[in-house]
Amino acid sequence: MPRLPVIISKGQSRNPEKRALEEAVAAQLAEHDQLDVIVIPHLYDLTPQKEGYQALSQIGGDFVMVSWLYSRSCHWIMDRNGIRGHFGDVLLSQVSDDDELEDELEDELEDDKERVLSQLELPDRKIYSLEFGASVEASDFVEEVLRIAAQSDLLQWIQGKANQEAMERFLEPANDTAIGTNSMLPVLGQSGVTEVQDPGTRRWYPVIDFSRCTNCMECIDFCLFGVYGVDKVDTILVDQPDNCRKGCPACSRVCPENAIVFPQHKTPAIAGAPAEAGGLKIDLSLLFGAPDAQDVAARERDEQLMLAGRSPVSNGEGSEDEKADFANISMNRRQPVEQAAKADHLDALIDDLDALDL
Repeated sequence: MPRLPVIISKGQSRNPEKRALEEAVAAQLAEHDQLDVIVIPHLYDLTPQKEGYQALSQIGGDFVMVSWLYSRSCHWIMDRNGIRGHFGDVLLSQVSDDDELEDELEDELEDDKERVLSQLELPDRKIYSLEFGASVEASDFVEEVLRIAAQSDLLQWIQGKANQEAMERFLEPANDTAIGTNSMLPVLGQSGVTEVQDPGTRRWYPVIDFSRCTNCMECIDFCLFGVYGVDKVDTILVDQPDNCRKGCPACSRVCPENAIVFPQHKTPAIAGAPAEAGGLKIDLSLLFGAPDAQDVAARERDEQLMLAGRSPVSNGEGSEDEKADFANISMNRRQPVEQAAKADHLDALIDDLDALDL
């Protein structure tokens, strides 16, 4: 019978506590016959040619992904590699006050800008991304996966796609019977867990969140390493990910829509956490005279250019093309940068705090 695939993406860390949680979640999920449990190497490091993505490409319907990545990063990493679907709603999350945060995100995207997501043709299935950082208890993940599985059965029944057996599974979810709408690789071994042994090497590259991206092209103007390109309909994409300079997140700082994430960055907002949403977007560094994001990005890029044996462009050196690029980036961006209206940084910050109605 078809079952619901649950994919566990192992982390890069060798921390024994993290590995123990991965193993416990896999083992407890495998106790339920309605689930196919597949363990793959770290999702971010894999290329489409690796067995992990070959396994994912065989899934035709809904599935669950559990990883150490933020769910937003996880979803768009898969999308970039051809594993596409709609966001599935999850209740287990690292973020508190989820409903309020989702409202803030919706308010932020409520403008009249056209997002790239509206142009994408997505398959009729949902991908549920769970974050290992949401709990230290394996049972919490099992409970959420079983809830998702039962919900999938109920939705099919409401839509007239499920038979009586599926309805019985929804009413009695503890029964060890198969559920879901997917065919998957055979489950191997007595433990009921299939493990893919085809790890990739450590990688560093940007991931574009197309639910936020407006195709403004600021990133392709800014990056001087050939990471970005466009497809046949002139939509931005990460064309040469391995051209990216390890540790450099500069392009994410110049993105006006917070659409570029670096999943392994130590700063949550850059790593894909929904941190800078609507009225919560306050730059506390302004209190201490720190440079703005544009200056930080320019400095980070210059450092990488020098490490690559090239001249920095922010000091007037470099080739004419590079200096022209920098002028476009720093002086005449495609998207205008909003300036505070005759108020110093502290005044602007106080205005933002007042707007929160704390």
